[in-house]
Amino acid sequence: MDQISLQQHWAKCLEIIKDNISPQQFEATFAFVEPKSFEDRILVLSMPSEFIRDFIEKHFMNLMRSTFTRVFGKIDDLYYDITVAKETNASVHEKSSDINIEAVSSTNNRDARKSPDDLTAPQVQDLDSQLRPSYNFGNFIEGDSNRLARSVGEAIAQKPAKTFNPFFVFGPSGVGKTHLVNAIGLRVKELHPQMRVLYISAHLFTVQYTDAVRQNKVNDFIRFYQTIDTLIIDDIQELSGKIQTQNTFFHIFNHLQINGKQIILTCDRPPIAIQGLEERLLTRFKWGLQAEITKPTQTLRKNILKALVNKDGLQIPESILKFISEHVDESVRDLEGIINSLMAHSICYNCEINMNLVQKILPRFVEVNEHPITIDNVKQSVCEYFKIKPSTIDSRCRKQDVAYARQVAMFLSCEFTDCNNTQIGLQIGNRNHATVVHAINTVKDMMEMDAKARQDIDAIRELIRTK
Repeated sequence: MDQISLQQHWAKCLEIIKDNISPQQFEATFAFVEPKSFEDRILVLSMPSEFIRDFIEKHFMNLMRSTFTRVFGKIDDLYYDITVAKETNASVHEKSSDINIEAVSSTNNRDARKSPDDLTAPQVQDLDSQLRPSYNFGNFIEGDSNRLARSVGEAIAQKPAKTFNPFFVFGPSGVGKTHLVNAIGLRVKELHPQMRVLYISAHLFTVQYTDAVRQNKVNDFIRFYQTIDTLIIDDIQELSGKIQTQNTFFHIFNHLQINGKQIILTCDRPPIAIQGLEERLLTRFKWGLQAEITKPTQTLRKNILKALVNKDGLQIPESILKFISEHVDESVRDLEGIINSLMAHSICYNCEINMNLVQKILPRFVEVNEHPITIDNVKQSVCEYFKIKPSTIDSRCRKQDVAYARQVAMFLSCEFTDCNNTQIGLQIGNRNHATVVHAINTVKDMMEMDAKARQDIDAIRELIRTK
């Protein structure tokens, strides 16, 4: 098959795959895959790392098999051409765990030379990693909102700097970013005790740098950070506007990257939306993988509550956990605070945890809304903001302004309700699952590139919450 036909067939495969997995999963996996050849019913795919191959095989093998058969027809064999930087610079041939797949690995052209390092690093046991033992993978509850970030984090902990580097985790406050990166750091220390791991907030990094400048010890400051094997910096957006601190971090980042050290960053927004950071830093933040953690769904919130209750040995009825999970939808920290408050009241006043107690405590954490947000609520707010009729959104009208409003309604329905894409499509113009997935992806892309789109979404969010 010639390259033009191959690319056309591959585009059809990606359309099917996009309709069957989440946007985050696609961006982390199939977005990196390219078709290399299809001859004699043998398909060869090019991939940048073993991690992507393993993740795809584990989660999407059935989807790939059915998709490729549907588009290419009968396939006898599937090969992977994996371009990885091996420590030995040797090609390694590995056989897949499913169907007749053989991975052909080759070295890439990346410059793996290490810069000279005349530092003598302090002993590992003398370094305080600043990690919180309570923030581990054992109590990090997995759900749709964090599954990709967790999977990547566990892979990185197994082989630091061999999969995605840097690893950029972003999302709003209170969704579990700090918990996840701490869990990665703890797992690295467990599996690789010889490695030096450090967790630090961007704010504290700035304070340390300022002190180093004042004491004329900037070189010592830089040399210390250059000895770290896995550097975790929380809330990297705090470096915005701090030009000298950014310059110093840029040199530290480059040194660690060149020398094969793992860098993990968290932020409250994707790199493209950060203001006040130098372009050369933002470019490097995009080198590895960006993984978003969104607000937990109701199912995940309920599972988190159950885990907290079991940990504290409390007895709380299922109906109360359901009530809390329905009304607390912004932050995991709020869930923890509510459980702690319920436990304190129960112990101090020797009372049972019932609905009366919950309704007394809940308003201290969130504004209690007796009526959960529905897709109709979202549609009404979108129509009010864009000054169009709800019937227009549900119509087959394809005018740009109407189509945009319809896509925003689908995007926010996914965010504010626990309805799946099929349910959202049925209630917004009787569209199918694929249309909803496309709408969500389109709005996400617009928010990353267009400040006006972000303003629109934030304004409609406020309308939804105040209704």
